[in-house]
Amino acid sequence: MRKVGIIMGSDSDLPVVEKAAGILDELQVPYEMHVYSAHRTPEQVREFSENARENGFGVIICAAGMAAHLAGVVAASTTLPVIGIPIKSTVEGMDALLATVMMPSGIPVATVAINGSKNAAYLAAEMIAIEDADLAARLKKAREDGEKNVLKKNAAVEEKFNH
Repeated sequence: MRKVGIIMGSDSDLPVVEKAAGILDELQVPYEMHVYSAHRTPEQVREFSENARENGFGVIICAAGMAAHLAGVVAASTTLPVIGIPIKSTVEGMDALLATVMMPSGIPVATVAINGSKNAAYLAAEMIAIEDADLAARLKKAREDGEKNVLKKNAAVEEKFNH
C-alpha cells in the first residue's frame, strides 16, 4: 500500500493535523508526517515532493495557515494528488482557504474545509483505495458505522422530544 505524506507548515498546525493521523491509523493507512515550510525550508519541500512517488507515497496532505502556499508549492513539484488543509489563523482561516483553493490551471490542489483534516485523511484513503480492495472495504465500514451513529443519536432525540 502506498503511504500518505502529511506536511504541515508549522508545528502549531499539529493539533489539527493529528486528527488526520487518527483517521489514517483507524483505516490502517501508512503515513509519514513532517514540518516543512514553503517559505522557510523550500529546499526540503521541493526534495520531498519531487521524490515522493519514488519513496512510496500515493498522495500528499498539506496543512498551512495564513499565506498557505505549502500545498501549491508541493503540487508544483509532483504529479501525485495533493490535498490542502487551510488552517484557521487570521481572518477565520479565509485567507488560507483562498490561498489553497485558488491554484493555476494544471497545478490542482484538492482543498477541504478550514481545519478539515479528517476529510483530508478520508479523501487520501479513498485515493489509495482505488487500487486496494481491503482499504475500500474499511472505508465502506467506516461510512456504515457513521450512519449507525447518526441513527442512534436520532433515536435518542426522537424518544426525548416526539410524543
